[in-house]
Amino acid sequence: MSIQIGTTAPNFTLKDAEGQTLSLTDFLGQWVVLYFYPRDNTPGCTKEACGFRDRYDAFQAQNIQVLGISADDAISHQKFVKKYNLPFPLLCDPGGLVAKIYESYGPKKFMGKEYEGIYRQTFAIDPAGQIVKIYRKVKPEPHAAELFEDIVDFQRAV
Repeated sequence: MSIQIGTTAPNFTLKDAEGQTLSLTDFLGQWVVLYFYPRDNTPGCTKEACGFRDRYDAFQAQNIQVLGISADDAISHQKFVKKYNLPFPLLCDPGGLVAKIYESYGPKKFMGKEYEGIYRQTFAIDPAGQIVKIYRKVKPEPHAAELFEDIVDFQRAV
């Protein structure tokens, strides 16, 4: 199945940093920002997460839930959450299984080395569970603000 705008977002169940099990269907009736990121505590991922943190109250005021997903384990997520005071769930996707379903996992290059990993990509999902926008080329710093404005525009249009 190809992930496209207008399709139903594939459901998944993952554990968060505290070991609680969350499924995408838990958030039906809310807008969801589902963002995939490569690794905790790296410069780009920190900028992106802090952008969502800094705008979290605005997201919540518009009934928008933010969910971050990486292949990091719960201990790494706990440290990242604590260090940067992140108020939203970070989900553990060992082996990138959910990232693969969302076509957000594959070959990458860094300093001449090739490896498999999670791509920095985001999916905006409406309250009915439909994907309304896909961000395949994410710039970490301005991303949260751009995404917020896009979702508010979608909300106004409905």
